[in-house]
Amino acid sequence: MTSGNVLYYGDNLDVLREHIPGESVDLIYLDPPFNSNASYNVLFAEQDGTRAASQIEAFTDTWRWDQAAVANYERTVEQGGKVADALMAMRTFLGPSNMLAYLSMMAPRLVELRRVLKSTGSIYLHCDPTSSHYLKLLMDAVFAPERFFAEIVWKRTSAHSDAKQGRQQYGHIHDILLCYTVSDSWKWNPIYLPHTTDYIKSKYPYTEAGTGRRYGFDNLTGPGGAAKGNPFYEVMGVSHYWRYSRERMAQLIEAGLVVQPSPGAVPRFKRYLDENLGVPLQDVWTDISPINSQAQERLGYPTQKPLALLERIITASSNPGDVLLDPFCGCGTAVDAAQRLGRQWIGIDITHLAINLIRHRMRDAYGDTAVFDVIGEPTDIAGAQQLAHDDPYQFQWWALGLVGARPVEQKKGADRGIDGRLFFHDEQGGETKQVILSVKAGHIHRNHVHELRGVMEREHAAIGVLLSMEQPTRPMREEAADAGSYDGPWGRHYPRLQLLTVTDLLDGRGVEMPDTSAMARNVTHRRARATTPSARGMASKPVAMFDDGNHEK
Repeated sequence: MTSGNVLYYGDNLDVLREHIPGESVDLIYLDPPFNSNASYNVLFAEQDGTRAASQIEAFTDTWRWDQAAVANYERTVEQGGKVADALMAMRTFLGPSNMLAYLSMMAPRLVELRRVLKSTGSIYLHCDPTSSHYLKLLMDAVFAPERFFAEIVWKRTSAHSDAKQGRQQYGHIHDILLCYTVSDSWKWNPIYLPHTTDYIKSKYPYTEAGTGRRYGFDNLTGPGGAAKGNPFYEVMGVSHYWRYSRERMAQLIEAGLVVQPSPGAVPRFKRYLDENLGVPLQDVWTDISPINSQAQERLGYPTQKPLALLERIITASSNPGDVLLDPFCGCGTAVDAAQRLGRQWIGIDITHLAINLIRHRMRDAYGDTAVFDVIGEPTDIAGAQQLAHDDPYQFQWWALGLVGARPVEQKKGADRGIDGRLFFHDEQGGETKQVILSVKAGHIHRNHVHELRGVMEREHAAIGVLLSMEQPTRPMREEAADAGSYDGPWGRHYPRLQLLTVTDLLDGRGVEMPDTSAMARNVTHRRARATTPSARGMASKPVAMFDDGNHEK
């Protein structure tokens, strides 16, 4: 594992085994696909009627009992131990079901996650009620029942209002976070929430003259009297069993914190609101709103979690400089929160779309201050050719990432000739202009250039770019040249139709456009290293940063 922040492309089981040393991580958050049968038709299109194991129908949040699931189950069971016992018991109960396929996928990954956690580390597994009880048994087998730390209920959405449409069950509005520790000594930073207005009015009803500080009165008497060892003495003419020793009581009186409301009344303790830390955080969280359609942080990712949720988890269970790991990092909320809070981070995902998305997210939020390695992407022609052959869609997202372009939605037959977009402004506050991109992993010919010109006209695009694996032919170059140039500010001119190859991209060439950002010039966070690992086995959560027509910042 390299030092600093790292983003890995690949199957998280392979990455964990090959790159992450034992006892090197302080905190793990994982938001794996829930076995909820929810289909998010946002990512993967079919190709030639088949799907790779990592594609699972435009990402369908479902796992099926098939040959791959059987292999996962058998490998884990053959290793023996409590995890094997748990899986075999679940098979007896569940049978060869889709749920068992899901658990068989999760089991070896949880074992590896336990291996990489430090003795003071914690893990938060985000799931839903359809699988949380099975996952808890699996976590008990991996970490031991006594290492169970908490089950957090997060209210992820508001109440459903579909009873009039025939809904005949309670609304499902919460997720579950299963929290485990490695040992009985874990990192913990208490979190306090503000008191409600009603509580403040009830418990701190007074305002101190001169200072404006709110305060209330609290009991000074010792509950249980002598039986609890409370001292008995006189204070302000009142004899009683008190909470404090004579010496401590004298200090409180001298500080003006003991008040007798009226002659002969039992003295009371004066408690200030601004000295109260608040309400200790409990295990039901209703104060963090989900990502809605108007949220500023929304990325168009169906199961995107709010930053506030991850910031709370990271604050409570780690310290600045610690290492956070998210093995299903998707749109990168956990790594974003870790960056904000001064933690180091490791993210793993199996789609180049996710890697591209996180590059954008970190660049938009932190600029050049967010420095991280990307490991597992192609770094040479041979690796790019292999990716183009194995999975044209992954190749497409990888190529778009090299020029900093935002992918468009990849529903089958719905791209209308556009695979990605870039945006620019000719001047401060000027009209938003777009660059449209088309990516070709296979053979290219002049018609592709001609078609791109037509799409440019239809979309009123300032510039069009064809990204290809192959070198363009002479007729293609002639067709591109015939498209003319785009006249930018300060008398500069840019080819209106540009032909870029993978060789160009790997050599550092990017899209020629006005006001080109660092990413559009192909200056990435650090050059991707290593060859592309196998993408078998595990799909990430659905990720998307698709263009939705709203380009306001």
